Amino acid sequence: MLRARTTRCHVTLGTPLPWLAALLVAYLLVPIGAFLVRLAEAPADQLTVPGIGDALGVSVVTATVATVVIAVGGIPLGYLLARARGRAAELLGVAVQLPLALPPLVSGLLLVYVIGPYTMLGELFGGGLTDDLTGVVLAQVFVAAPFLIIAARSAFAALDPELADVAATLGHGRWSRFVRVALPGAWAGIRAGLLLAWLRAFGEFGATVVLAYHPYSLPVFTYVEFGSSGVDTTLIPVATALLAAVVVLALSGAAGHRYGGRHARVAPPPPRAPAARPPERLGFDLDARLGGFHLRVSHCALSSHLAVLGPSGAGKSLMLKLLAGLVPLREGGVHLGGHALTGIDPERRDVGYVPQDSCLLPHLPVWRQITFGVGTDPAVAAHWLTRLHLDGLEDRLPHQLSGGQRRRVALARALARQPRLLLLDEPFTGLDTPVRDELRRELRRVQRDTAVTTVLVTHDPEEAALLADEVLLVADGALLQSGRQREVFARPAGPAVARLLGIRNLHAGRMRDAGALESAGTAIATGAAGLPAGTDVEWCIRPEHVELDSGPAGAGEHGATVIDVVHMGAVAELLVVLDGGCELTAVSAGDGPATTGARCRVRLPPERIVVWPTPADRVDGGPAVAVSNS
Repeated sequence: MLRARTTRCHVTLGTPLPWLAALLVAYLLVPIGAFLVRLAEAPADQLTVPGIGDALGVSVVTATVATVVIAVGGIPLGYLLARARGRAAELLGVAVQLPLALPPLVSGLLLVYVIGPYTMLGELFGGGLTDDLTGVVLAQVFVAAPFLIIAARSAFAALDPELADVAATLGHGRWSRFVRVALPGAWAGIRAGLLLAWLRAFGEFGATVVLAYHPYSLPVFTYVEFGSSGVDTTLIPVATALLAAVVVLALSGAAGHRYGGRHARVAPPPPRAPAARPPERLGFDLDARLGGFHLRVSHCALSSHLAVLGPSGAGKSLMLKLLAGLVPLREGGVHLGGHALTGIDPERRDVGYVPQDSCLLPHLPVWRQITFGVGTDPAVAAHWLTRLHLDGLEDRLPHQLSGGQRRRVALARALARQPRLLLLDEPFTGLDTPVRDELRRELRRVQRDTAVTTVLVTHDPEEAALLADEVLLVADGALLQSGRQREVFARPAGPAVARLLGIRNLHAGRMRDAGALESAGTAIATGAAGLPAGTDVEWCIRPEHVELDSGPAGAGEHGATVIDVVHMGAVAELLVVLDGGCELTAVSAGDGPATTGARCRVRLPPERIVVWPTPADRVDGGPAVAVSNS
């Protein structure tokens, strides 16, 4: 361990980074050290400067007032700039940074053109906007505001937009989302911007000396002393400025970075199960564009639990946002239980939303996360706290939770408000397999015990089969197939659907006659009707439908060789090659051939084989049609 630490230190010191950093630190600190040495050696008559207290008071008061003024307008402006898009927003963002690029003297002159004693505003106020505390504050606001605006804009832009979306589905309106989500989340950056703005206002000289020479602020007072008596009389003003800056920085550090302070420990009330509700069916006709992407999906559910299955970029998450009202519909509508949701704000749709990465508010402990929804019943929240095994975690913050615990909190938060519709956007992605399987089973129990309608977005066919009665398969914003889960899995409508369902036995072939096809040199009976001989086709069979046994092949069977075996507990997955050359994956329960190189016989039940004509052989360019003898 000691050797490892020594090596790490040697590598760090061997780079130029520490030396470059040390040079800058020395440059910043050496002048302060030189000043302290001179201050210690100064005679007593140089340590008394009349008027220094008044000047310090002017700077502290005006800088504080200026910072408050900047905060009132700068925080909302930073928020709007972070959310705005387009050329106008970019130009406004540049415009508010201009004071940083201008010499302070020029900033003062610009203000004189607007509020000087001989301008319209100046005459309106009788010249009271200059040579007064008001003038000092106005000068400080102009030069210091960009520091807060830039910091706030960056902090708000760094926030996950899903946080606001989740808050909307929990019943929080726009103002509440700003105050309770955006502001706490960006507080660290805003706090830094406020500190920079105060320090810049406190040290402002150029604009102040032009606009409001009197009363003296500390920088102006120091300049006057230097101009009249030389450097010897500036020791106390400089020491006062240094001390004030150190005190402010120390107080700022002591205040901490967390918004809202510490939270009191909570004791949840006795749990109460949510009220029973009749199941509701969902119907939707979605038509929306997002940039160059066009989503067009329509479905009328026959059951309460749907899964949307598709590859990345298919439009699955966009579908959920449209259902939740987080993205406006271009055309179409959404209905739940016979009631239209179209046009209703997301905070009023009675929808629960669980995004991919949980999106817990970083400043709230678990209990306040679960009860964050507007109108959440604490007793029902306590029920889900217990039901989802979160007991004892009430006071933990999100960074103190495991990935599985965060997903449970997000699910409990959505369910605690007793929504009519629960939307789940790949809620188990990135979790370890045991945790993922446990949460899947827990969600299935929730579906069984409650009447909440669920829409699950996933790219995992196994997850869709476990948690949905109906499945929608989408790709490139279009619906490929929808229907009962068993029917879709048994009869995929085309090769693209088969791939999405994870069916690995997907091959090309050609029809030999009405009841057989040839694939990779192997004749395979299908019983397919309606496709003439010579038609190019694609076909598939699920691995669990491939029947294996030992011994020589009989009638209707194929001889094969096992070329790979993967043991998966109670079952084994085998890769076999038929004597004709066709390669297939099969699943054996353990009583079949399970060694590489073993000979076996393979039966492919014709009723289990699904056949589609390839695009070139489709009539009039129509969609692929699954053909089988069932």
